[in-house]
Amino acid sequence: MLDDLQLFVRIVDAGSLNAASRVLEMPAATLSRRLQALERRLGCRLLHRSARRMELTAEGGQYYEHCRPLLAALQQQTESLGTALNQVKGVLRVLSPLSLGNDLLVPVWRRMLQRYPELRLELRLNNAIDDLFSGMADLALRVGEQPDSRLNQRLLGWVRTLLVASPAYLAERGEPGAPEALANHALLLAEPFERWRLWRAADGAESELPPASLQVNDMLLPRRLAEAGAGVAVCPHSLCHAQLRDGSLRQLLPEWEMAPRPVYAVWPQRRHVPARVRALLDALTEFAEAEPLLARPACV
Repeated sequence: MLDDLQLFVRIVDAGSLNAASRVLEMPAATLSRRLQALERRLGCRLLHRSARRMELTAEGGQYYEHCRPLLAALQQQTESLGTALNQVKGVLRVLSPLSLGNDLLVPVWRRMLQRYPELRLELRLNNAIDDLFSGMADLALRVGEQPDSRLNQRLLGWVRTLLVASPAYLAERGEPGAPEALANHALLLAEPFERWRLWRAADGAESELPPASLQVNDMLLPRRLAEAGAGVAVCPHSLCHAQLRDGSLRQLLPEWEMAPRPVYAVWPQRRHVPARVRALLDALTEFAEAEPLLARPACV
């Protein structure tokens, strides 16, 4: 019915069936037939028409005055939606763990801002699993397997988790030679590592972590405390790579690590994914493919 309503407005705007036929490139007979079908559905005549003249009826005039602005608003909204779906602009809301969003992915945020000046990024950085279906965000980055079948997902890479400590701490307390020796050290843990186990890729052996001296919901604090000589931190490689490179931290028990965890981009299933979301997915994929810290471990 919406198509016939649009035809009715176009006929009135054109002034006659023949004029509308030329504008719409549609036979006048087809326009007349569809107009009659619309009148039957509405139960009233909209136009008085003859070979020479066409006039609105009282009902037709009232219907036209109500429908024309509605159709114009619908057209405007359709064009606006098309812009949102096909142009990288507007607000892009993203959820990300602190350890990724505040460090490793900084080049991705910079690239998006440089490439798309009409885009506004809203980043919510925390380690909680926020609801993507509430409209809070367009896309989320998550570490670990994602069982929710309602979400589209793209595997970006893998995160290794290491044991690290400062040279000063190791000089004072000694370096553990086996996982059991960690019980004699101050272990610094962040969620969700409190229930994790060490794993040795060579033979698949496992060893449970001892109770922690510190447990916190921010992965950055254990690394900073380890740098300050407070203990042994369980830390994602993506968060301590610079410190390992400059020597302010050293990796302990290199043959023992947490099991590598996958990193996914996830977003709600929908028929049309907005261009701003597609652009971010492309930027994340491009970055992850070139980033050694996200490379797939040989043991996976």
